Amino acid sequence: MTACHRDRLVLASLASLALLASACGKKASAAPLADVTAGEHGFTPTSLKLPAGGPGTHQTVSFVRVTDQTCATEVVFPDLKIEQKLPLNQVVNVDLPTDTAKTLTFQCGMGMYKGAVVVSAK
Repeated sequence: MTACHRDRLVLASLASLALLASACGKKASAAPLADVTAGEHGFTPTSLKLPAGGPGTHQTVSFVRVTDQTCATEVVFPDLKIEQKLPLNQVVNVDLPTDTAKTLTFQCGMGMYKGAVVVSAK
């Protein structure tokens, strides 16, 4: 299954959910779509893979916090000295270098929840 096909299936599923909720007289409350979700139990998924792109390349990874019941109110990439606040239900994009194969760790501001972006050679 291609990424495009998978994305279309996800969008169709979300549309079906909204129609079903509407038919039942309820409002659908889907969280904004992002690569990584910060929830009650930390970051999901805890690991992402990105292809290395060569000198000077970057790729954007999006984060969204979906609850106030978490300490993951920001995402921190210690090695890159990047700290981004994660406002509730707002997608936040983080631009990451993908020039060489490496593992970029991220965590919440307190360091309790952790994850990684693995940049791998093609």
